[in-house]
Amino acid sequence: MDAHDRGSTPRHDDPGTPSEPTPRSEASVASEPTEPPGSPPAPAPAPAPARTAIPTPRPASPDPDPRTGVAALSLRHQIGVALALALVAIAVCVHIGMVFLHVAPVNTVTRQHGGAVDDWIYPEFEQNWKLFAPNPLQQNVAVQVRARIRGADGGSRTTGWYDLSAQDGRAIDGNPLPSHTQQNELRRSWDLFVATHDANNRPIGLRGSLSEAYLRRIAVLRVGREDALARGDVLVSVQVRSRTSNVPPPKWSDEKVSVQPVFRELSWWPVTADDTEGSVR
Repeated sequence: MDAHDRGSTPRHDDPGTPSEPTPRSEASVASEPTEPPGSPPAPAPAPAPARTAIPTPRPASPDPDPRTGVAALSLRHQIGVALALALVAIAVCVHIGMVFLHVAPVNTVTRQHGGAVDDWIYPEFEQNWKLFAPNPLQQNVAVQVRARIRGADGGSRTTGWYDLSAQDGRAIDGNPLPSHTQQNELRRSWDLFVATHDANNRPIGLRGSLSEAYLRRIAVLRVGREDALARGDVLVSVQVRSRTSNVPPPKWSDEKVSVQPVFRELSWWPVTADDTEGSVR
């Protein structure tokens, strides 16, 4: 038997004869996926899309000298802003100068131009230094008024006392922007009356008569606001008085002051046509 013989069937290695396929093992056959008969063939995987390069925008070069504020405005607007600032600066300088002349001692400028200074200061920019005085006010002063009225039937009656200071206080309380009239008109008129009259309420000089007319007209105006006059009534005269009471000291103080009010009653003033014009008709 030849050495090349393998079993009963010899192998012929003929180069022209195709060789038989080598049988595969069962494990390799089991590992391959099986497709059911009649199923369409699996589609071929789609080729990956080609990537398109997106150009990155280049940042814009910053302005080497950016304009801000007033410099960013046009020339016309810059001129307008400059003029406005100049006017504000002039007004501030004038106001500071007027206030300085008002509080400064009497000098040559105030002697010649005192009227212009007072017109600028009063009444809006009045300077009151009583808070910083060595002896500040420690009293509450209330101004009150009552009236005599002649009725349409010829009879006469006298009203009760109207507390004008309390009315101003209620108007100011809780008001963030009270008017100058509510704050100072009545107070200033009474201060002027006291400064131009003696202890017996007699006027001193020409300003005394002027202060009486001013206070009387305020009283007539306030009585008219109280609806004290009925139809056909005539306001004949008014009387003004002050009620002064000391401010009580704090609890920790040993100071003893009287809390009883002190009244100062003025004489009855007849009401003229000039007093009622524009207030009570």
